[in-house]
Order: sequence, then C-alpha cells, then structure tokens
Amino acid sequence: MAKEVVEGFNFQQRHGKERVRVARVWKDKKSGRYFVVEWRVSVSLLSHCINSYIRDDNSDIVATDTMKNTVYAKAKECSKVLSVENFAIELAKHFTSFYKQVTTAIVNIVEKPWERINVDGRPHEHGFKLGSEKHTTEAIVKKSGELWLTSGIEGLSLLKTTKDEEDSSVLFFIVLYLHGWYSYESVGSVPQKPLYFTEKYLDVKKVLVDTFFGPPNVGVYSPSVQSTLYQMAKATLNRVPDISSVQLKMPNIHFLPANISSKEGQIVKV
Repeated sequence: MAKEVVEGFNFQQRHGKERVRVARVWKDKKSGRYFVVEWRVSVSLLSHCINSYIRDDNSDIVATDTMKNTVYAKAKECSKVLSVENFAIELAKHFTSFYKQVTTAIVNIVEKPWERINVDGRPHEHGFKLGSEKHTTEAIVKKSGELWLTSGIEGLSLLKTTKDEEDSSVLFFIVLYLHGWYSYESVGSVPQKPLYFTEKYLDVKKVLVDTFFGPPNVGVYSPSVQSTLYQMAKATLNRVPDISSVQLKMPNIHFLPANISSKEGQIVKV
C-alpha cells in the first residue's frame, strides 16, 4: 500500500472497484469462428490522495464508475483474443500511466471457463458450455514499470479410485487451488504473444493432472495427500520454467464406504 506520514501518523490507503463483470466476444474473419471470455475484474489503486482524507477534496480520487467504465473500454479496445494475464497488465499500465497521482495499480481477474462444445464430433462455431475450474490472475504494476504477476487455478476437481495408501476402497477426491508467481520483473520483459499466458495456464493444468493420475494404464501410487501435493508442485516448477514459485492448496474431499445390508443379508459397499 501507499505509505505516507500525515499529521504525525503513518497513513496507508488504497481504493478501488470490485466485481466488474465483462464478457468479450471476438469473431475470426477468416474462419467465422467466435471466441468468448467472461472476466470478473477488481481494480485497486495506490495514489497520492491525502487531500481527500484531511481536506475533503476528492479531486485526486479515481472514481469507481471511472474504473468500471475503463475496464469496459479497454476490453473493447482489445481487437484480438488475448490472455487474462495480458488484459490485467494492460489495464494496470493504463491506470499508472494515465493518472499522475496513481503510483501502483493492482488488477485481479477471475476468468470463467467457457468451453467450446462439440456437436457430431466437430467443434461448434459459436456454441459454448460453462466448465468448472477458474483461471485467475493478479497483476501489480508500478509507475516505474515494475511488475508482479501471478496466475492461478481455482476449484480443479480431480478424483481417482485406486493407488491411494489410506484405503484402496476410499475414493481419492481433491479440489485443487494453485497460485504461481511468474519471474518477470518489469512490464517490458513480458513475452509479446497475446495468448502466451493462456498456453502456460494449460501447460500447468496438464502437469497437475498428469502428475496426479499417472500413466493411463497403471496410474501412480499416492502414499499420502501431502506427498501427492509435493510431487505436483515440484513437477510444475520443473516443467514450466517461467514460474518461479507456486502455492498449492489441496483439500481432500472424503467419500467413506458404508455397509448396507441387502434383503438377502449380503453386505453392499457404496
């Protein structure tokens, strides 16, 4: 946060706008195929705006409606499909460059997983369904161009029915949350490919899934939830070198066996 001394007190503040819902649709001119994203955008600004607190002067405050409308305007300006990370960076750059009083912009976005559907074995040109896990990002951009960029997955549900040390009759069901910190130190060092981070997100998700399940014919042994979590984190860092560190949260959702007697007196497990 912005830190200043005001009337002998250490003063910190940030102001912003949360939960701006954006849907953006693109149409490829050559193929005629549509592409769609849905983003929930939150913006926080660190600014020199002491007067709004001690002199009742809000002229240095960027209004929340202005933030909301800026999100819409910048989304419209994106003429080609781009990753949620790139949009967060562009939005944060705008606030730090357009407003002289803004020292740092923090843009947090959650992308809903709208997935193209298949009909008769073929991808539909304009049909989509809502998936489960969400793609998240946070871009923190300073006026100097310094960048802190994270990307994540929320609510990736995975389940396997064997290879679990705890009990072979208990389903191994997890809901995964991952936050990864990219190693770029400035806006200028970010790769200039609109879908670069989308590709990295898919790479990370594939690594997590492959590590959890193992080969399709034999699977992989899991001695504990902690061991599986560690292996997934290590595989992510080894196979996606752009990411400098990861944080994983992996609640184990238990399905416990229950004995139910049938009419014949036999025991049935469910």
